[in-house]
Amino acid sequence: MSTAPLGQRGRLLRLGAARDTSAVRHLVTFLVVTVATVLVTRFLLAASGYPQVGGGGLHVAHVLWGGLGMALAVVVLLSWVGPALRSVGAVLGGIGFGLFVDEIGKFVTSDNDYFYEPTAALIYAVVVVLVLLVEALHGRRAHHPAEYLAVATDRAVAGVAGGFTDAEREEARTLVERGRGEPGAAEVAALVETIPRDGSAVPDPVRALVRRSSAWFAGAMEHRWAAAVVTVVVLTTAAGSLAVGLRVLTGGVDVPTWVGAGIVLAVAATVACVVTGVVVGHGDHRAGAVWVRRGVLVSLLVTQLLAFRAVQWVAVAGLVVDLLVLAALGVALGRDDERRTAPSGRRRAASRDLSR
Repeated sequence: MSTAPLGQRGRLLRLGAARDTSAVRHLVTFLVVTVATVLVTRFLLAASGYPQVGGGGLHVAHVLWGGLGMALAVVVLLSWVGPALRSVGAVLGGIGFGLFVDEIGKFVTSDNDYFYEPTAALIYAVVVVLVLLVEALHGRRAHHPAEYLAVATDRAVAGVAGGFTDAEREEARTLVERGRGEPGAAEVAALVETIPRDGSAVPDPVRALVRRSSAWFAGAMEHRWAAAVVTVVVLTTAAGSLAVGLRVLTGGVDVPTWVGAGIVLAVAATVACVVTGVVVGHGDHRAGAVWVRRGVLVSLLVTQLLAFRAVQWVAVAGLVVDLLVLAALGVALGRDDERRTAPSGRRRAASRDLSR
């Protein structure tokens, strides 16, 4: 592989900003914890009668605890080198941001109304914008070989301090291989080989959960009935959203009529994508899955946003179903890509770990 002059690299790379191959996992962790924190906070406050912490005219809003959580995440992420504590930072940051954004109703109303009706939709919109940002940063452009080498060096930092397990060394070797030809690749490869062996890995419950979930989804999607189940689940969720849209249009829900019209149109787009996926899938399973995935994305980015505006937190059920289907399709498409491109089983196993 030839090495391009530094001047021909992207601006961020020239500034030394290499993307982490595990960034999507950390960012998804952050977003999932954010949403879970909002839901748990709302549930606990409702169950306890919305108590106020303070007295004498003072109220310690949980937005302050959210700021503390985000500050702790920054402290963790800036205090240690290497990847060991990034999952911790993602969780702390998600808790903090969840507590922060839960009070968005107070920020956008003149009377500091925590119960402002569009709050659920506003929170959902914030999360959607962050998801789109993650997609723009990490989903549209392949990693540069220099980025793989930089991540391999980052993994070596952890190894220098605590050693490598066999799996960690293999992961670092795969990263170095993908960065071969870049300046310093031979030196990083030598460093990876000189790091002492360690029999116990640093505990990372988030990564372990991702691996188990991915394995479960991959196993489930291998069954013949998986495509039919996914199709039925997506269409059932669409039917539920359609019912919400029709309630809005008939005056059953007191929100603007355009919300109901938007839901109906978005559901129609989702159904069209799913039907196309079913038709195309008879000849090309991958193409069919891609079309169904597009339908789910329409639901996540448009339908559920409007449903949250119409029925607020009741729309959580549809959101959860869409996310599970999207995760299952993502794992299935990822496995299909590995089968098409990986030269060996060993390389496939190592490649899967790079993004987890």
